[in-house]
Amino acid sequence: MTLPTLSRTLLAGASLWLAATGAHAADYVIDSKGAHASVNFAIQHLGYSWLTGRFNTFEGSFSYDAEKPAESQVNVTIDTQSVDSNHAERDKHLRSKDFLNADKHPKATFVSTKVSNVKDGGFELAGNLTLNGVTKPVTINVTKVGEGKDPWGGYRAGFSGETKLNLKDFNINYNLGPASESVKLWLNVEGVRQK
Repeated sequence: MTLPTLSRTLLAGASLWLAATGAHAADYVIDSKGAHASVNFAIQHLGYSWLTGRFNTFEGSFSYDAEKPAESQVNVTIDTQSVDSNHAERDKHLRSKDFLNADKHPKATFVSTKVSNVKDGGFELAGNLTLNGVTKPVTINVTKVGEGKDPWGGYRAGFSGETKLNLKDFNINYNLGPASESVKLWLNVEGVRQK
C-alpha cells in the first residue's frame, strides 16, 4: 500500500470512528447574568404556610450531549449572602448562625458525580452539596426543557430540577417545628454553549 493510499485509509477510518462515537459533550455557562436561571426554595412556616425565596447570586457551568446525557457534568456555586425571601429582617436571620451562617460560609457548592435513570427527557443527577460547611450527597430530579439556537447567534440548553434537603444534615438546627425540618429546592438552568 502506498503512503498516499495509507493516509487516505487512516483518514477515512478516523472519520468513521468520529461519526460512530459522536461529538464530545458541549460545555455551557449558566446564564445567571441574563437572569435566565434561578435557584429557589420553599419551606413551611410552623406548618401553617409556605415561605418561598431565592438566591440572587450564583454561577456555574455544565457539559451536556443529547446523545449521551449520562455523561453530563454540573458545577454550581451559590452566594449564600444573596438569600432573598422578600423580607429584609428575615433575610438577615437566614444569613445568621441559626441558618446559613453566611459570614463564615459565604459559598454553597454543588458538584455532580453521576447521572442515572435517564428516560423521557429526564434523569437523576447525583452530586455533593456543600452548605454551611457540611458536604453531603444529594440527588436532583432533572427534566430537560429544551435546546436550540438563540436569536443572537448562540446555542442554549435548559433544564429544571428539584430536590429536598433535611436541614439537620447540614448542621442547621433552628427549631421551627416538625413541618419545617426540610426545605424544597427548585432550580431552573439555561446554559449558553461555549464555542
